[in-house]
Amino acid sequence: MPELPEVESLRRELVPIILSPPRQQPVTVKALKLHRADLRFPIPRKLVREIQGARILGIRRRSKYLLIDTQHGVLLSHLGMTGSWRVDDGQRLKHDHLRLEFDDGRALVFHDPRRFGFVDWYPVDQEAKQSFLRHLGPEPLSEDFHVDALWAALRTRQGQARKVPIKVLLMDARVVVGVGNIYASEALFRAGLRPSRRPRSLKREDLQALILAVRQVLSEAIDSGGSTIRDYRGADGRVGEYQQRHFVYDRAGEACRVCKSVIKAQVMGGRSTFWCPTCQS
Repeated sequence: MPELPEVESLRRELVPIILSPPRQQPVTVKALKLHRADLRFPIPRKLVREIQGARILGIRRRSKYLLIDTQHGVLLSHLGMTGSWRVDDGQRLKHDHLRLEFDDGRALVFHDPRRFGFVDWYPVDQEAKQSFLRHLGPEPLSEDFHVDALWAALRTRQGQARKVPIKVLLMDARVVVGVGNIYASEALFRAGLRPSRRPRSLKREDLQALILAVRQVLSEAIDSGGSTIRDYRGADGRVGEYQQRHFVYDRAGEACRVCKSVIKAQVMGGRSTFWCPTCQS
């Protein structure tokens, strides 16, 4: 599943396509052609009508969501497990779901073979009420993700430390957004913390090390175009390269790149989790 670095890398690739065309003017949506509406949630029919003629104002990322701002509303998309936006090259593929055509002749296509992704549309002034966004925690690369906030998020309303392993909590979008399975394992390795550690065993300096590790891992992954484990591709079809730099993720049974111990694996919170028994305590 594409995680924050993959979505942010895609956003950066799309910026010059929809905001800085050769004529140096914002593009306008000429039409949206709906090929297949059978994504995780049906594509809103009103989208076809309401986005036509809208000028693109910007493109943002919130957690793992891409938000394309227009003067008429906001186009939200989630890539699910195999979703992608690509620059249209004239080919029509089986799992193309929609085609976003611009007034300069170019177009973007949303493609999703497994159909776990989705697209939504909402008015500009309704973002605070948008069901996919309103319960999200802080962005990991923002100043809102700090020790005090994380310390509070790892506790119940009564102030008691939560009993869930830190790896599971790190993937909870109410605690911090966008830290999926790959980058949670990698950040915990960088911070020297075992994924199974409970919040009550962590000190504030551990949380500071974890925050720093999360930021380092995500920033490096974004610069590398993300990780391509199976199907992820950028807008131009290129694969990410960060998987070549993983220290623990998907390396069970292999030697640790630091200490040569054997990397361990365990299912935790329903997801495969990887760690080094020597480097992480």
